[in-house]
Amino acid sequence: MAADARDAHVLGPGRAPTPFTAAQIRDATTAGKSITRRVDSEDADPFLLISTYLECDADGATLERSRLTLDGTPLGDPQVFTTTWLDLQRHASFPAADTTIEPERIRTAIGDLDCLRYTVRDGATDEVFWFATSLPGMPIQQESRTDGRVVTTVSLVDYTVTQPDS
Repeated sequence: MAADARDAHVLGPGRAPTPFTAAQIRDATTAGKSITRRVDSEDADPFLLISTYLECDADGATLERSRLTLDGTPLGDPQVFTTTWLDLQRHASFPAADTTIEPERIRTAIGDLDCLRYTVRDGATDEVFWFATSLPGMPIQQESRTDGRVVTTVSLVDYTVTQPDS
């Protein structure tokens, strides 16, 4: 267990290593970074989910999350919240006994990306997350499978990093 405490990728006993540390996520994120993902679910109309970093500092970030129809019509008001880099890392901390991690290269809307594929099993449900190794932060693709059937997919549509003003 002592090794877990020294590895910044492992957030506690019994947890699988996360793809990125809080510091890696922080260092890869600036105000203006925006990630657009398409969400498809068997029980709802598809929509776009846009996450934009409004402010970033050493401790964390202020994010805005918006949901839009595929033609760009807002689905409610944007949500604005603050979070720490460690909290963002915690989103990818899964039980080690239920998680497999494998490298995989996938095709995305922004090109082919080398990823770490995390498959997290919970009974008849598998949650699968692809984290692009060159883009520290949230997964660029996700699938939720129940009894082997894909019930939800989340796929990267756009990834934009705005350079800060000089």
